[in-house]
Amino acid sequence: MKKNHIQKACLTLSAAQFSDRVGLVLGALVASALLMPCPAIASPFAYVPNEKSGTISVIDCASDSVVGQIQAGTKPRGLAVSHDGKTLYVSDQPANALLVVDLGKRTVVGTVPLGESPEGVGISPAGDWVVVASEITNSVSFISTASNEKVFSVKTEGKNPEHAEFSPDGKWLYVSAEEADSIDVIDVAQRRQVGSVKLGMRPRGIAFKPDGNQVYVAAEIASTVYAVDVAKQKVVAQIKAGNFSNGVTMAPDGSKVYISNGKDGTVSVINTANNMVVATIPVGKRPWNMAITPDGKKLYVANGRSDSVSVIDTDSNTVSKEVAVGLLPWGVVIR
Repeated sequence: MKKNHIQKACLTLSAAQFSDRVGLVLGALVASALLMPCPAIASPFAYVPNEKSGTISVIDCASDSVVGQIQAGTKPRGLAVSHDGKTLYVSDQPANALLVVDLGKRTVVGTVPLGESPEGVGISPAGDWVVVASEITNSVSFISTASNEKVFSVKTEGKNPEHAEFSPDGKWLYVSAEEADSIDVIDVAQRRQVGSVKLGMRPRGIAFKPDGNQVYVAAEIASTVYAVDVAKQKVVAQIKAGNFSNGVTMAPDGSKVYISNGKDGTVSVINTANNMVVATIPVGKRPWNMAITPDGKKLYVANGRSDSVSVIDTDSNTVSKEVAVGLLPWGVVIR
């Protein structure tokens, strides 16, 4: 019996020692893991040009609060962000120039001369071109993102071009011509205009569906949104939104398109499957251009006369927050 008791004690002791050793090893592994650096997960930022302030407000999309201001010329308007998120391109209307902003430093590091009265700015799907529509010279400038230099420009038939948007495949550039009541179609490879689509009075915002088959254009005076078949260059639907519809933003999955209505102070939500308005969301005064987060969860609307940005929860179609920015915000871009 004594021998059996001794053997049992030894076995119990060995199990305890084994358990201690395992515990020490696991503890060391956990501690090691905690001390290892984790990759940073940065939330997107929304950049808002404030025309009267001469600044760009930087909004953290996680907290929906302004975390910085960038000095950007006299009257910043259109803007685009490079695909790597390092560079912001902003049109400065009185200077007839494109400002190149280093987003790491949050400061202007270069300027590119443009045509007179530049406004809308776009970036190609491949990230190699930034385009700027110049209203008075009726032209679109193409700037190489590799050199930050203007390479060529294309004259538009329509007068007063405002917005310029690439098709998802980068083949076409659609340009809204406010005084021609049309959108001009530019073949990017040929570097020339190859078509024009007649719309209602004063077309402004443009957004393509992700598959590139249709493009939506808001005509402000007509208070109508036009769905255009890209292959046929033909209007296939007309949708009545609110008064003075202007800004257009597509949901990432293409299921909805959002229209800002300047006179009503609302945003219309259109189901792209049937081209019906499914919701109308009150926002601030004179909503203008907008942007949506990559996950499609939040829509940011620049309210020009409220000096604010409305943040819309796209699941509930309600404003979750209104963020104060600078004076006369013109639009939003998110990266």
